[in-house]
Amino acid sequence: MDFEESVAANFERHLARNSYPGRVLVVGRAEDGSWLQLYAIMGRSEQSRNRRFVADGPTLRTEAVDPSKVEDPSLIIYRAMVELPGVYLVTNGDQTDTIVDALRRAQTFEAALATREREPDSPNYTPRISGMLDARSGDPEVALSILRANDADPQRTDRVSTRPAAPPPGYGYLLSVYEGDGSPLPPFRGDPLPVRLSGSTEQILDRYWSALDQENRVALAVKQIADPAMPGSIVLRNRFS
Repeated sequence: MDFEESVAANFERHLARNSYPGRVLVVGRAEDGSWLQLYAIMGRSEQSRNRRFVADGPTLRTEAVDPSKVEDPSLIIYRAMVELPGVYLVTNGDQTDTIVDALRRAQTFEAALATREREPDSPNYTPRISGMLDARSGDPEVALSILRANDADPQRTDRVSTRPAAPPPGYGYLLSVYEGDGSPLPPFRGDPLPVRLSGSTEQILDRYWSALDQENRVALAVKQIADPAMPGSIVLRNRFS
């Protein structure tokens, strides 16, 4: 299987034919060379589905559709995309704020996540996934992380971070929290998956939204970073409003 076939297979296997990858992020580049961040949330329970995305300028956050139905906001309400000068973050939880605080203290992405654990939602122990585009020193660099429960002792956390080479235009790196459906839900394993990011921002939004399982998809957002010295712009889609 050549690279293009592998990339197409990643999209089909992990999104289009997968009923529950859970939360998904992609960091990559559009075909015109601009940078992109994509984030999607899915849900099976009423609590998880009671959410939508809201964009406040370049910041993406989750909020409850019906606040009266929220039982525990700690794992479902958070800032998913945040910017600092020259830095663009996307995560699936409140570790966003941990990374922001660390970067403001001149610490690293990896050092920030070394202070965090996988989510405490036994028996799934949902992984925390995080991505960063760092353009502070010139050529943008990508950093990706997953915090996952240790197989032998789920009370402990495996921390896997990588800084892959910048993808060529039209490609990105995908992380999700789960490999698919199950009981308990199987966590994502292996390296971040190369995927295609073809067409306009709206076309990418449409393609990924269509690939997500119709019963379980909740919201999807794509941020375009045309100039790493400027704020990004977000397009989004919510199932519930």
